[in-house]
Amino acid sequence: MKNETIQTSLPGLETEEEIEGVVERIVFTNEASPFTVFSFKPLRKKSRITALANVEAPLVGQQLRLRGHWTQHKRYGQQFQVTGLRIEAPSSAEGIERFLASGVVDGIGPSLAKRIVQKFGKKTLTVIEQTPHRLSEVAGIGKKTIEKITASYTSQSELRDIMLWLETHHISGTYAARIFKKYGSFSIDTLENHPYQLAREVEGIGFIIADSIAKSLGIAAEDRSRISAGIDFALQKIAQQGHCCIPEAALEKQAADLLKVEQETVRKVLKDLLQAKQLAVEYVGAETLIYPPYLYRAEIKAARKLLYLQKYADSIAMETDPSTLVAHWEQIAGIQLADKQKEALEDVLQYGVFVLTGGPGTGKTTVVRGMIDLLHLQGLTVLLGAPTGRAAKRLAEATGQKAVTVHRMLEAQGAGGSGAPTFGKNEDEQLEADVIILDEVSMMDITLMQHFLAAVPDGSHVIFVGDVDQLPSVGPGTVLRDILRSGVIPSVRLTDIFRQKGESSIVMNAHAINAGRLPVCSPQGDFQFWEIDDEDAVAQKIVELCTKTLPQQGFSPLTDIQVLAPMHRQACGTDNLNKVLQAALNPKSPQRPELTNAAQTFRLGDKVIQTKNNYTKQVFNGDIGFVMAIEPGRMTVHFGDELEVDYESGEFGELSLAYALTVHKSQGSEYPVVILPLVRSHTIMMQRNLLYTAVTRAKREVILLGSKAALNTAVANNRTSKRYTLLAERLHYGFER
Repeated sequence: MKNETIQTSLPGLETEEEIEGVVERIVFTNEASPFTVFSFKPLRKKSRITALANVEAPLVGQQLRLRGHWTQHKRYGQQFQVTGLRIEAPSSAEGIERFLASGVVDGIGPSLAKRIVQKFGKKTLTVIEQTPHRLSEVAGIGKKTIEKITASYTSQSELRDIMLWLETHHISGTYAARIFKKYGSFSIDTLENHPYQLAREVEGIGFIIADSIAKSLGIAAEDRSRISAGIDFALQKIAQQGHCCIPEAALEKQAADLLKVEQETVRKVLKDLLQAKQLAVEYVGAETLIYPPYLYRAEIKAARKLLYLQKYADSIAMETDPSTLVAHWEQIAGIQLADKQKEALEDVLQYGVFVLTGGPGTGKTTVVRGMIDLLHLQGLTVLLGAPTGRAAKRLAEATGQKAVTVHRMLEAQGAGGSGAPTFGKNEDEQLEADVIILDEVSMMDITLMQHFLAAVPDGSHVIFVGDVDQLPSVGPGTVLRDILRSGVIPSVRLTDIFRQKGESSIVMNAHAINAGRLPVCSPQGDFQFWEIDDEDAVAQKIVELCTKTLPQQGFSPLTDIQVLAPMHRQACGTDNLNKVLQAALNPKSPQRPELTNAAQTFRLGDKVIQTKNNYTKQVFNGDIGFVMAIEPGRMTVHFGDELEVDYESGEFGELSLAYALTVHKSQGSEYPVVILPLVRSHTIMMQRNLLYTAVTRAKREVILLGSKAALNTAVANNRTSKRYTLLAERLHYGFER
C-alpha cells in the first residue's frame, strides 16, 4: 500500500491543522459526486470526530492524515472540513490488523485478520500484494479464500493507483472512481495511452481535463489525437451557441484558436475525419457545412417525419366541409371568430401538421380551445404538451385540459451509454393519440423535436403553437422558425390584437416593440421606465422594488415578481442581482442553514432554478423550486406538484439562484410583475426579440430600469444571431432528389 496525497476542491481559508487516524465508519457518501462524511478516530485522541471531504469515500479501516479546519454546524455540532488528505499504509501490526478486520477486504473478518497478522506481522500487506499464495500458511485459508482476498485487495489497490497516478500528474484524484468504474483494470492504460478517450466516455471529464492529462504525458500540441479531440470540443461549443452545423473554415479557425495550433494542422485532421465519416457534412453551393453526427441525424429524421406526417395524414373532416364544422362550433361556443382564427381551425381539420403563431393578445388561446373542442367533437383523443413545466401549467389553465411537459409525455428515463437522453416513448413504443398539440414550440431545439416526432404514430396529426418572434431555443436549431421558413407546412399567423376595455398596455407595447417602435411608458402605470444611468443605482433600485415598493402593493417578491436580465455579468447581471436579492429577501441567519459550492451559497428558503435536464430525478432545465431542507452535503428542493428532489454535494452545480433569471430562462413562463434592467454594459446583448420576450412574460406590470440609450438600442436592433441549420431547406426541397 502506497502513501498517496489527494487534494480536495475546498479552499482552507481558516487556520488549518493535520490529524492522523483511522476511518471507522462511512456516515454518508454520494456515488454520483465526490463527497463523503465519515467518522474518524485520531491516533492520539480518545474521542472520535466527524470529517467532511470532497473525495470519494475512503476505505473503512484506512489510516489517513487529514488536513483541514474545524467548522460548527448548528444541528450536527463540530465537524472537521477536510481540504486535503494522505492515505498512509498502517505502520504497526496493530494498525494492519485493524485495517483488515474492518471488513474492507472480502474474505477477511476480525478473527482471520488476527491470525494473518500473527503469522506475518508488519509484512502482512506486502505478502497480500506480492506473494498472496503464502496466505495458505495460515490455518483455515483455502484456495478460494485466497482468490477472493487477492481480487478484493487488488481492485482497491488499482483504485488507489489511479488516484495516485492522477495526483502525480496534477489532476484531482476525485475522478479516480469514475475512471475505474468505466475502464476497470485498463484504467491506467487508458490514462497513459488514450487520455482524450476520457473526454468522450467519462462523465465530468471534458476536453480541458483530458488535455491536461495529455500534456502531463508529454503529448505534443499537434498530435493527431489532440487535434481530433479539439475539433470535437469545438463542435460541442458550437452546438451550445445554438448551431446545428458550421462552415468548414469557421470550424477550422475555432479549433485552431482553442488548440493554439496552425489552422492548416486542423485542416489536415478534419479532412481525415470527414473521409472516415466520423463527422457529417453537407455541401450547400460552394459552402461545406460540418455537423456533429447526432445533430445531423436529428435534423434529417425530424424533416423526414414532418414531411411524412404532412403527406400521408388523412383529413379529419373527410365528409364534412371544415368551414361548416367551424361555424357550428362558433354557434355552440357563442364566439365570433376573426377570419384568420377561422382559417386556423379549418386548416387543423385538413392537414397532418399545422403551425399556429402570433403574438400576445392575438387570440391564440381562443383558437387552441376551439381546436380541442372541434377535435373532441370528431371523437378524437388529444394530447397537450409544452417544453417546460411552467408552460405546460399555463396551457392546462388556459384550456381546462391536462397538459404535460414534452419530457414527461415521452417518459424520459435518463441518459444512455452515450450520455444522450433515452425515452420510454419512441419509434418502437409510440404515443397513443389522434392529435398532439404542443405549445411554446419556439423553445424546442432540434434534438427534442426529433425525439418527439419519433414517438408520433404515422396516422396522428400534430399542431405546433408558438410565438416565432420570441428568442430561439437555448439548444441547437431554430425549429419553429425553420418550419415556417420552409413554406411547406401549413400555418396561420394571427396579427389582429383583441384588446379589451381597461386591459393592460403591456400587450400594445409588446407589439410596438416588435414593430420597432418605442413603448409608451408612464411613471405609475402598468408599463414603467425608470431612467437611471448608474448601474449600481439600478441594482439598488431593483432591490428596493422587490423588498418594499411592490410588496406594499400586494405582490409577493418570491412568487409574483421576477427580475430578468440580458446577461450574467456586471452589476445588473443575474449573478450579482441574485446575490443582492438573496441578501435582501433571504438573509443569512442562524435559523437558515446554508451550503456553499464554488459558485454560490444556497440557503434554506432560497428560490432556485434547475439548469440542466436530469432525467433520473425528473427535473428539467428551467424548472423553478424552493429549498425546503438543508443537511451536510445535501439539500431538498420543492418544485411544485408535490415533487421534492434531493441533491447531493456534487449535484449542486445543476441549480442556480432564481431571484434573477436571464430572459432566455424565462421563456414559457408568465409572472404578474417583470423587472428588467437595460444598462449600457449589456449593449452587446440588446436586441428587439430579447426585449420583446421579456416584456411578454408579464401579466400585470412591467418595470424597465436603466438608460434611454440602451432602451433605444434594444428596440432598434432587429438583427438576430444567425444560426447554422438546414432544417428549412430539407423541408423545402424534400428527399426525393
